Amino acid sequence: MKFVATAVDGAYLVEPTPRVDDRGFFGRVWCQDEFAAQGLNASFVQCNDSLSRRRGTLRGLHYQAAPFGEVKLIRCVHGAIFDVLVDLRPQSPTYLQWYGAQLTGENRTMMYVPEGCAHGYLTLEDDTEVIYPVTCAYRPDAEHGVRWNDPAFRIVWPEVGPLTLSPKDEGWPDYVKTA
Repeated sequence: MKFVATAVDGAYLVEPTPRVDDRGFFGRVWCQDEFAAQGLNASFVQCNDSLSRRRGTLRGLHYQAAPFGEVKLIRCVHGAIFDVLVDLRPQSPTYLQWYGAQLTGENRTMMYVPEGCAHGYLTLEDDTEVIYPVTCAYRPDAEHGVRWNDPAFRIVWPEVGPLTLSPKDEGWPDYVKTA
């Protein structure tokens, strides 16, 4: 696996390095030893699967509050997404900065989202499926979110036409800066 640092402290693009032959390929999605060698948490306890029927579906920006914060390893297995994380860690050198990358079923690149970052994605194709293991099980009482177009972040989302958002995602508040 190849770990490529992003502009957000502790966040990485993870590129599998498959072995290819005439049958196809074989590669690892994650390896605890390789993640540990990079100083990354790979103690995943739950894996989520999300299908979005329509291009322009926006999911996020979500996070779980401490002490139930979670690391996520995002992978698009079919279709394409613009995947975004926002650093909400006040002590981080990249506090309030965001990073986005296109993840597709073809490129197989994954996004490692560190604990303390909000996460969301926008589907770029119909019938897009995303899977992601997390390091803490879902806790409804710890679930939080911030508005996907909060002016404090200035995220540049791709133009894809009309957006589809859940009522919950439409209703997240703007982020309140701390410290």
